[in-house]
Amino acid sequence: MDFKDLIKEENGFTYVESDTEGEVLLLLHGLFGALSNFQGIINNFKSDYNVVVPILPIFEIPFKELNLLSLVKAVEEFVSFKGFDKVHILGNSLGGHLCILYALQNKEKVCSITLTGSSGLFESSLGSTFPPRGNYEFVKKKSESTFYDPKIATKELVDEVYGIVNDRNKTLNIIATARSAIKNNLEDKLHEITCPTLLIWGKEDTITPPFVGDKFNELIKGSELHFVEKCGHAPMMEHPDEFNRILGNFLSNIPSKKNSPT
Repeated sequence: MDFKDLIKEENGFTYVESDTEGEVLLLLHGLFGALSNFQGIINNFKSDYNVVVPILPIFEIPFKELNLLSLVKAVEEFVSFKGFDKVHILGNSLGGHLCILYALQNKEKVCSITLTGSSGLFESSLGSTFPPRGNYEFVKKKSESTFYDPKIATKELVDEVYGIVNDRNKTLNIIATARSAIKNNLEDKLHEITCPTLLIWGKEDTITPPFVGDKFNELIKGSELHFVEKCGHAPMMEHPDEFNRILGNFLSNIPSKKNSPT
């Protein structure tokens, strides 16, 4: 089944859900993220976990109200709407940043955290300044630089990013979110994370370089860090088999807790 067949729209939320009996694996995408970024995770884990991917309302929240805390609030409202008691939460890039903020504010709801290429300490991205509109080649090169293998940046992916940066309102919201992420540094808060935490980092990540993964590992006591060779900012896309193996081993070692809707 194609992941697009799983898309639902309810109560103002757009999301994918595998509707599997069992623990909830909640996935949060990045600033330019799409559902397709998580297709490998959905396909691999949907038999054993209720895999859920909410679309973050980056383009729906009014510009003046948009920041990381408003996005965390949207995640909280979504989890409440779904009635999830406990979640394993995973985020890539900006999504990782939101995972941490969500976990800090909802410790009783989080069984584990998985971060991959997370912002929150240091990041270098396309979104913090106004990109040149109408320059497809610029967007293509920036999109390709996200990955070790530029071919991962398919035409469909580049077209989607190009569409965003050529929409003035969407671009303003992207910039507002990116600047909020830069301001919301987590270095002095990470010691508060006490749940099992997994870090999966691309060895060739140029947006959140390997030293960022090392720093997360240092500041989150007991966290587990894995580097993926020949890999950029999105290991779950470039090396899905290795990513899923690492994630599966991590999740299997966490004591089972009831995460199904109450």
